[in-house]
Parts: sequence; structure tokens; C-alpha cells
Amino acid sequence: MSSFHYLYKCSACGLKWPPERIEPDGYLCPDCGKWQTQRPLEGALRIEYDYASLRRSMDRARFLSLSPGRMWEYSQLWPLKSATGTDEPFAGIARSRLESFALPQNQLGAWEVDGVRVEFLDDTRNLTGSFKDRASLLVALKALQLGMREISASSTGNAGTSLAGICARLGLTAHIWVPAAIPKGKLLQLVAYGARVYLVNGDYDAAFDIGLEMAMKHGWYNRNTGFNPLTIEGKKSAAYDIFLALRGSLPDIVFVPTGDGVVLAGLHKGFWELRELGLIETLPRLVAVQSERGDAVCRYVRTGKFEYVPATTIADSISAGAPRNLFMAAQALRETNGLTVAVSDESILAAQRRVARETGLLVEPAAAASLAGYLKFRADDLLDPSARTLLLFTGHGLKDPAALERWAERPPSRTAEEWRKLLSDKSAGARD
Repeated sequence: MSSFHYLYKCSACGLKWPPERIEPDGYLCPDCGKWQTQRPLEGALRIEYDYASLRRSMDRARFLSLSPGRMWEYSQLWPLKSATGTDEPFAGIARSRLESFALPQNQLGAWEVDGVRVEFLDDTRNLTGSFKDRASLLVALKALQLGMREISASSTGNAGTSLAGICARLGLTAHIWVPAAIPKGKLLQLVAYGARVYLVNGDYDAAFDIGLEMAMKHGWYNRNTGFNPLTIEGKKSAAYDIFLALRGSLPDIVFVPTGDGVVLAGLHKGFWELRELGLIETLPRLVAVQSERGDAVCRYVRTGKFEYVPATTIADSISAGAPRNLFMAAQALRETNGLTVAVSDESILAAQRRVARETGLLVEPAAAASLAGYLKFRADDLLDPSARTLLLFTGHGLKDPAALERWAERPPSRTAEEWRKLLSDKSAGARD
């Protein structure tokens, strides 16, 4: 290991690099890393620790006594360094400040879908209402340790709003690059947090490229998903939260809304680490769920080739024509015997409506895609009814009111007297 307790490992060539070689302004493998427009990243890095040493000191019973949603309770599994010369990576950050970022401890829920019990992880109640808070917090804490006060991110909306909200709380400046067609709710959220917002006349892939270029030019720390290894690392916390909330057990299969592939890769990383630490024996099977109008990961897994096709799905949070973390996402599927499924936008909206009407949760289209994928598996007899199934609900529905308007019709308006007469007539009809 290096002078720190972690290394960066290239997902392509396998070379390992000490933090001193990567931080603060390196992101991809120095040997084979490559960033090209409208292409997946090559040489994306993954952070690894001394698992053999950690395994000797990791007691299962003590680990299971930890709380979901509080990543600092297992601090040795994060790529931060102490600012105080101790072995505690979070030692330089006030405990009260960390506690203000705690995720809800009861994120796991369940309901009966056509007579079958299905569990879900509800990230709609996170600080800014999305799964992306898991990555943004780690990125922001890293920026603080590196002495950097400005962070840039390209986003379809959730990653940007997540970073903007967390930067507001930490007193950092957020530069957010988003497509001009960003849902209104997410744009308003960005502006409300005080971020510097750059609307790009183009799709997410165009925003990704210009945002990365400007971050490099101005020396801002960069949060671009997949490009910064900490975005993958931060999302692994979902795997730990599932493990802790289920008291040491895991689902058999997890349906993952997939755009750039970072949630998929991060979830796999967390489950993989639990196995490396001797806390579990087998990995849950992961299913990448995409829209038919943005299915680059599905096509790559099926053909082994990447072809850029612009994504046009209503599920903006998983709309990526060039998934930047494509190769690592495909690896996650291979190592978990995973599968892919593409669903229609219509089925996504129907699933969004069903989640709202049957659970009382309002999720955005990308989150509802997990249910749409599950239902398609059920319809095609691809799922064992006895399998313990978990869906990821990754973002709040109010972030995209326009999507809700496609199925939640506005009720008619009448005067009080008209309502009185109408309801009186109906009551009389019921008595007759």
C-alpha cells in the first residue's frame, strides 16, 4: 500500500496507483486512461483497500451494530485521509457536521406486487431527494481535504442538484453543467441552492464534455460521474446500507435504473467488498434497467460493441447515449451473473403511477424504471417468484413535474355551490 490506506486500480489494464500519483487533478489511469467525446471512458479507476488486513480486524457482530445511512461509522472503507495525523479519516470533520448528512435509517420498505413481496430502497428522502447524494458527499469531503473550494459537475439533473445542495451546506462553490431541456423542478432546485448553472444546448453527453473541459481549464475539482472514481465509491454505500438494514442478509436480485452505469458499478463494488471482508459469501444478481430510448448498456452487453445513439427517454436521470462508466458496468453484470432489460417510456410512466398509488411514494421516472423492469421480467417468466427481490428508488417525483402531468390529470374546478349540488345529487342517487 502507499502512505495512505488505499490505492487506485485501473479497471482496464489492472495497474495500481498510489493516491499521490492521482490526486488532486488526476482521474483516469495515467497509463491507459482516455476521455473522448460521445464515448465511454477508458481506464476508469476503482479504489481498493488492504482487505486482508481489514478482514482480520472486521468483526461481523460489531459491524452489524452500525447504523445504515452513516458512512463515517466504517471510516476505514473510504478514500479520505486524516487531517489531524490520526488513523481516523473523518477526524478533521466535526461530528455534528457529519450527522447533518445522515441518510434516513429506515430506507428499506416492501409491498405486495401482484401477490409477490418486493422490497425497495427509498433514496427519495435523502438531503436533495436522490441517490446521487451518496456520491456528492464523498466528493465534497474529498475536495475539502484537498483544499479545493470549487467543484464542477455535468448532469442530467440529480447529480447536479445533489452537488449544489451539499456545496451550499459546506460553503463550497458548485459549477453545474446541464442540458437546456433539464426538468423544471431540477433547474429550480439548482438555482435555489445558489449553484452557478450553465445550460447547454444539447444532450447530457454534450454537457458532460464541455463541463469536463471547463473544469480542467479553470482548475475546479470535478465530480463528473464515472470520471471521478469517488462517484463510484460513494454509491457503494447503498450496498452497505442494504446489508445493515437487513441485519446481515441480502436480496437475491436487485433491479438498478441504469444510465451512465455508475450506480450499477458502485452497488457491485459495495457487495464485492462485503465478500472480500468475509461478511457475505455470494453477490446479489444485478439487473440493469434502461429505457428503450436510451439502452446503450443493454446493446453493449448483447453485442459487445458500443455505438453512439442519442438517448431521448423521458427518464432523464438514466438518459445517456454514451454511458461513461459502460465498461465497469458491464463488468459488474458479468461478475454477478447479471442481466439487462429495456422497457418502454410508457411502461415507466405506468410504473411511476403504480408506485404512487400503491405505496404512497412519489418517485421520478428513472426510479420507476426499476419496477417496470421487474414487471417485464415477471411477464416474460425470467424471475423465480421465490427470489428475494429489491428495487432501487433513486429520485423524488417532484423533481420532474412534467412527467407527472402525463398521467396525473388535473381535476375539474367548480364553484362551491356547484360542488354542493353535484355531491348532493350523487348522495340522493345513492339513496334511491
